[in-house]
Amino acid sequence: MTLPTRRTILTAALTIGLSPLAAWAQEATWPTGPVHVYVGFPAGSSPDTLARLITEPLAQRLGQPVVVENKAGAGGVIGVQQMLAAKRDNHSFGVTINGPLTTSARLTPDLGYDVAQDIAPVALLATSPLVLAMATEAKPTDIASFIEAARAEPEAISYGSVGQGSGAHLTAELFADAAGVEMLHIPFASYAEVTTSILGGEIDAGFMAPSAALPHVEAGTMKILGVTSAEPFPQVPDAPVIAGQAGLPADFNAELWNAVIAPAGTDPAVIQRLNTEINAILADAEVQRKLLDMGWQAQGGAPEDLGARIEVDTALWGAVIDRIGAAD
Repeated sequence: MTLPTRRTILTAALTIGLSPLAAWAQEATWPTGPVHVYVGFPAGSSPDTLARLITEPLAQRLGQPVVVENKAGAGGVIGVQQMLAAKRDNHSFGVTINGPLTTSARLTPDLGYDVAQDIAPVALLATSPLVLAMATEAKPTDIASFIEAARAEPEAISYGSVGQGSGAHLTAELFADAAGVEMLHIPFASYAEVTTSILGGEIDAGFMAPSAALPHVEAGTMKILGVTSAEPFPQVPDAPVIAGQAGLPADFNAELWNAVIAPAGTDPAVIQRLNTEINAILADAEVQRKLLDMGWQAQGGAPEDLGARIEVDTALWGAVIDRIGAAD
């Protein structure tokens, strides 16, 4: 079992005003019972599968059961709400996608929590870009020709997403604004429906998860024009990054992510211990391989890194939501 060094815990203790002995005692004795992890999506969903991939080795490292509680609804918001309502001191955490921490405050009336005041970041688990995909026979062959076609006639190109205000929708609108084009948004309930509509010629394109497009790319019925991450994505290594192409900003970057969070007020020593264990799990090559097979790239980092990511993405997507009136 990999544990933080005594020096790390004592330094953290002095920083937050605890006595070194009290902080070390908290670190050494936690957890005192089962740890509950709330996931705002049903069993078998991508966030649930990712959570279970992490919590199984986490239980071994902590020496206590780690129980996944599926509380689906409202795009993951219900899971966060249930984590906060559980009030299991230092034993309730959440695994969530980025939406409930970055866009839901703009999109969901009466959210029931304030991210800045009620949520403590623990660790960024994994990230995934979206890919701009079209049917193989579609005329655009790259980002430049896609933008040229979109500029030729406003809303002549239609694209599908997994819902109004979803990551796919907001990413497409971020792209459209950067490229100076107007596209027609057609919302669907799932990437499967988006894919079917692209292949059936009902819509032209979709910003979608790489794992949703890849089987059709391999079958020769779909092509990927680019990925929205700043760097090539290992699951689709031949797909070029969108950033910097055809006059697009060099820093164009849009990613989905999953993270571990805690209720505000959770002991900092507990958050540090959990962060350390999660980073050790994410460093395992087999865990990284399984994540990539699911369409996610392992990340990790300090709680402060996740906090900074939340702030940056809240500002980024908030501006998009305001511009397109998605919260209206």
